[in-house]
Amino acid sequence: MTNHFELGNGTVIVEVDDGVGTITLNRPEARNALSSELLAALPTAFDLLESDTDTDVLVLTGTDPAFCAGLDLRELGDDNGNIRTDGSNASNGPFPKRTKPLIAAVNGVAVTGGFELALACDFIIASERASFADTHARVGVMPGWGLSVLLPQAIGIRRSRELSLTGNYLDASRAYDWGLVNRVVEHQDLMVTVRSLAQDIRSNDRLGVRHLLKTYDLTSSTNVETAWGIEKKMGQDWLKQSGFTAEKVAERREAIQSRGRAQTF
Repeated sequence: MTNHFELGNGTVIVEVDDGVGTITLNRPEARNALSSELLAALPTAFDLLESDTDTDVLVLTGTDPAFCAGLDLRELGDDNGNIRTDGSNASNGPFPKRTKPLIAAVNGVAVTGGFELALACDFIIASERASFADTHARVGVMPGWGLSVLLPQAIGIRRSRELSLTGNYLDASRAYDWGLVNRVVEHQDLMVTVRSLAQDIRSNDRLGVRHLLKTYDLTSSTNVETAWGIEKKMGQDWLKQSGFTAEKVAERREAIQSRGRAQTF
């Protein structure tokens, strides 16, 4: 795959470097607001990286100064062109199906639809400049990418109601305290930190990572009792698929030991 290319007249930039595919929302003059053009290009970017055998980890970010300000309200006011009515953005989140881990690198404001983009990632690393807000009620639209499901999973139902009903902003520090983001780092260190974590993921068994990610997806979308059964079945399936021969065990043991010797904290 080409290391750098643009989609949607440059509204989405895709870069691949050392097994990490970075998707950058690129409408900085509009705080990376979601236009029809950008929305059409985004699934293509994900599909390209999902099909690229050399890409193991995905990263989603925005061109400074924002991550994503949500729907482009100017376009919304003209013809509602960036609200999908064909079911393509309903119930299953904003991205196509994927098997590869996806990290959100939130470099600035993540508002409403932009907030949902971040929530749909597997975890969030935030710049000190990041902030989050759900303004669906202010704009007069309803969530369609899972905010009312994913936000309570991250921070609890009462805090989620507060954010959604008030439309107030949550700064990076409090987002960390509430468990929304995994880390808050200095702005200039954001992508370095995210790429380092991506390489940590890449250092593990590729298929094992994807199987574990699928397990989390299945267990987090059901009740606890059912989740226990899912985890057990997924574990059994993995033993059958992964070929746990003596040679494979030895290879993995050596990989674990090498990783431990190189690991820094």
